[in-house]
Amino acid sequence: MAERPTLAPLADFSAAMTSGQTFQLSGRPAQYTVLYFYPKDNTPGCTTESMAFRDLHEQFAQAGAEIYGISRDSLRSHENFKAKLELPFELISDPEEALCQQFGVMKLKQMYGKQVRGIERSTFVIDATGKIVKEWRGVKVPGHVDEVLEFVASQA
Repeated sequence: MAERPTLAPLADFSAAMTSGQTFQLSGRPAQYTVLYFYPKDNTPGCTTESMAFRDLHEQFAQAGAEIYGISRDSLRSHENFKAKLELPFELISDPEEALCQQFGVMKLKQMYGKQVRGIERSTFVIDATGKIVKEWRGVKVPGHVDEVLEFVASQA
């Protein structure tokens, strides 16, 4: 997958997330922040991907990484999805697509023979200075979360 060279830090941003919290990029206590963009709550691929991040959550924490899922779904949808899957991390709601635009994940996709605009499944690892150190775009779910964990663990 595409890897971009280390660039200047991302512009700071904040966004509403589950548990009544606000995500703020600056000042994150973790060594690494993993942001995974997914198309929609309660769909098969997104459920599988979120469960994989859930199941490896402890290993990510041990490697100094915090995980956050992002989609255009509402906070209410996210709260239900998080509770249903017992996710130990927060989900960020981006209904206005501000973060989707900042990270360039909105794409035209084919669905049932029609072109629709949606989120291209993508994951970004951001270091403590706010720089993207690794990105995956057009993610296929099987094995992806293991690959992200392997990358984060190798940085320690």
